[in-house]
Amino acid sequence: MGGEGRPRIRLRAKVPLHRSLLVRLLATSVMIAVCSVAATAWLAARTTSSAIQQEQGQLLSSDTEIYGTLVGYAAVHPDWTGVAPTLRRLAERTGRQITLTTQSRRTIAASSATSAALPTRASAVVDPLRTDPALLSGGATDRIDPRAVGPYRLTAAERKTLRVWADKIFSCLRATTGAATLTEEPSGRPSVKLPDSVLDGSFVDQGCGLDQLATPVPTEIKPLSRLNTMVNDCLELRKQPGVKVGIDFVIRMRGNAQPAQTCLDTARRDQLSPYVAPAALLYVTTPTGAATTGFHFTSANTTRIAGVAGLVLLVTVAVTVVVGTRLVRPLRALADAARRPVEEHQRVPVTTNDEIGYLAAAFNDLSQRRERVEGQRKAMVSDVAHELRTPLSTIRGWLEAVQDGIAASDQALVDSLLEEALLLQHIVDDLQDLAEADAGQLRIHPEPLLVRDLLDHVATAHLGRAETAGVTLTTRTDGDPELSGDPVRLRQVVGNLVSNALRHTPPAGTVTLRAHQAADHVTIEVADTGTGIPAEDLPRVFDRFWRAEKSRSRRTGGSGLGLAIVRRLTEAHGGTVTVTSTVGAGTVFTVRLPS
Repeated sequence: MGGEGRPRIRLRAKVPLHRSLLVRLLATSVMIAVCSVAATAWLAARTTSSAIQQEQGQLLSSDTEIYGTLVGYAAVHPDWTGVAPTLRRLAERTGRQITLTTQSRRTIAASSATSAALPTRASAVVDPLRTDPALLSGGATDRIDPRAVGPYRLTAAERKTLRVWADKIFSCLRATTGAATLTEEPSGRPSVKLPDSVLDGSFVDQGCGLDQLATPVPTEIKPLSRLNTMVNDCLELRKQPGVKVGIDFVIRMRGNAQPAQTCLDTARRDQLSPYVAPAALLYVTTPTGAATTGFHFTSANTTRIAGVAGLVLLVTVAVTVVVGTRLVRPLRALADAARRPVEEHQRVPVTTNDEIGYLAAAFNDLSQRRERVEGQRKAMVSDVAHELRTPLSTIRGWLEAVQDGIAASDQALVDSLLEEALLLQHIVDDLQDLAEADAGQLRIHPEPLLVRDLLDHVATAHLGRAETAGVTLTTRTDGDPELSGDPVRLRQVVGNLVSNALRHTPPAGTVTLRAHQAADHVTIEVADTGTGIPAEDLPRVFDRFWRAEKSRSRRTGGSGLGLAIVRRLTEAHGGTVTVTSTVGAGTVFTVRLPS
C-alpha cells in the first residue's frame, strides 16, 4: 500500500541521431538533391556532347540548305563539272567551307581555293537517288529526290498542252468540290490535288476528266515502258506476279506490295542513274578547316554551373529543414502524449488537415475511447462486486444466525436461502453468457421456427407474473413469419424484454408483443405503457449493470444484465435491437432478425 501513492517517474529515452526522422529526412533530401544536380549536369553535358559529335560525324543538322541545294544540283546534272559557283554562293551565305569529294576522297570542287586537311568523316553523302530523310524534309519514301526526273522531263509543247488540260480540270473541280490545288512537278507535268476530306468513298468525278492527267505523253511513253519491263523482270526473278506502273510511280495491287515496291525503286535508280551526278562526299567545315565549332566549358561557365548547383542544393536543404521540422513537431507531441501515464488520458491539438492531423485526431479518439472503456471497466467491477455481495451477505447472515441459534432452520429459511442462491446463480449465468459473447464463443443452434409460436411461448411463461402485477399481456402477429434461429436463445431475448417491460409497467397497464414479416427480415416489438426512459438515458440502456434507478434497488430492478444479454444474443443471430421511449407514455424495444 505504501508504494501505490508514490508518483511514477518515467525517463524519456533519447532517440539516436541516426534514427531521428528529421535527420533521415534531411539526409534523404540532401542525397536526392545531390544526385539530381549531378545527374542533371551529367545528362546535360552528355546530351550537348552527343549533339556536337552527331553534327561533326554524319549529319548536317543545322545546314540543310547546303545539303538540299547540292542534292538538287545533282538531280538535274549528269556530273559535278559546274558545281563550283554553287559551292561559293553557299559558302558566302553560311560562312562555311564546303568541299565535295568522290567516294575515294578525291576533291571534286571546293568553295575556297585554299586547301586544308579534311575531317576523317564526311558531313553527309550527296546522292539524289538515296537522299538522307534527316537532312531533306518532305522527300519521297523511296528516298529518290523528286527533282531527279531524267528521261521523263517534258518538252515545252507537252507542258503547254498538259497545262491547258490541267487548268480546265482545276476549274471544274473547284466548281464541283470547292477545294483543289494545281501544282507542277519537276518534270513539267501539272498535277491537280484534292484534300483527303474530299477523296473518300463518296467522291465521284463529275465529268472533270481528272484521270486524263494520268495519261503518259509521248516523251514519257518509252521510258515508262522500259521501267515496267525492268520491274516485271525483277519480279519474275523473285517469282512474284507482274504489275503495271503508271506515270505517278505508285504500285496498286492487292496483298503484299513490298517486293514490287523494292523492284520499282531499284529500276528507277537504274533508269535515272545516267541523268544524275554520281554520289559525292560532302564536307562542311569552318573557314579554318575544323569540322565544327567546338563547345568548351570555360572557367566562368564552370563556376556559374557550380554556383547554380550549390544554390539549388542550399535551397533544397533549407526547404527540407523547414518541412521536416513542421512534420516532426506534431509527431513529437503525439509521442509525448503516448508516453504519459494511462490515467492522464492525454489529448493533442489537431492543427493540420493532412495525414498528421488525421493521426492526431485518431489518437484523441483512441484516448477518449480508452478513457471511456476504463471508466466502464471500473464501473463493471464495482457493479459485479455489488451484485454478488448482496445475495452472499444475505446467505451468510442467515447461516450465521442459525449457527448462533438465533434463527431456526425451518422450511421458510431454506426457501429464502434457496431464492438468494438462485439469484446468485442467475447473475453468474448472465455474466458467463456475456463473457462468452465477448470472447466470440457464444454458440447458437439455428433451426426453422415460427415467430407466432415463439411469442406465445414467452407470453405463456410470463402470464402468471403479469396477472400478479395487474398488467395485461397480449401478442399480435401479422401473417405467419418464419425465421432461422436458436429457439432457446430467442426465447431468452424476448423473455428478458418482457420481464423488463413488466417490471416497469404500473398496474392496469399493458405489454404487447408484436411481430411482422418484412422483405428480408422479421421485426419483433415489445411495447409497454410504463414509466418510460428519459432521452439522455437511452444510449445507456444496453450497458451492463445500468438501471434507471440510480439507487440500484431490486424492488423494481433485476441484475442489470438482461438488456446487455439481449443485444449480444441478437447480434449473434445477425440482427439488431433498438429502443424508443417517451417518459410517462411507454417504451418500445424493436428486434430485427434476418429472415
